[in-house]
Amino acid sequence: MEITWYGQSCFRLTERGSASVVTDPYDHKVVGYNALKLKSDIVTVSHENPGHNFVDGVKGYKHLLNGPGEYEIGGVFVTGVRTNGSKQEGQLRNTLYVFDYDGITIAHLGDLRAVPSRSQVDALGEVNIVLVPIGGGEGLSAAKAAEVVGVLAPNIIIPMNYATTDGKLPLDSLEKFIKEMGLGAVDAESSMKITKGSLPEDTRVVVLEAQQK
Repeated sequence: MEITWYGQSCFRLTERGSASVVTDPYDHKVVGYNALKLKSDIVTVSHENPGHNFVDGVKGYKHLLNGPGEYEIGGVFVTGVRTNGSKQEGQLRNTLYVFDYDGITIAHLGDLRAVPSRSQVDALGEVNIVLVPIGGGEGLSAAKAAEVVGVLAPNIIIPMNYATTDGKLPLDSLEKFIKEMGLGAVDAESSMKITKGSLPEDTRVVVLEAQQK
């Protein structure tokens, strides 16, 4: 399967023969980056905020998921788990999603604000790849993000929601998270292609370039 990042918390997940997913499409007038011109079968929205719910930036989708539940769409199993407190409203409310592509599980944490509870972690099951906010703002700080990935113990960590030259929100840098993880410089990749057999045994941080086409 292939994972491509478009900036902020927006990714496109694709696998031949399965439904494609776009997560948290953004309004570029609010967050920066280029206007989205994506196509997908499924769109997921973690919470109601222009940086995460601009579904007009995605064409052709047949399924919009914006809350907790269990779904099976086009060969993809999706589990949505509510976080940030059940009584929160609007942009404070958050749903994280786990996508199961034939045994490869990807968790998109949205604007998660705290370390998940044990019941939430159990609901997620095994997570191979975690898309984690690291830049503070409405989501996790670098230190909290490092704590969360320690709890989830994924094979691969892909940072999102941090300061870049194309984004205009006041967020912390990628380097702050890399330092929290005890790593040196990490080279960015245009996208990530992965199979179940190629998942690393030791946790690895993969940095993606925000695609602006």
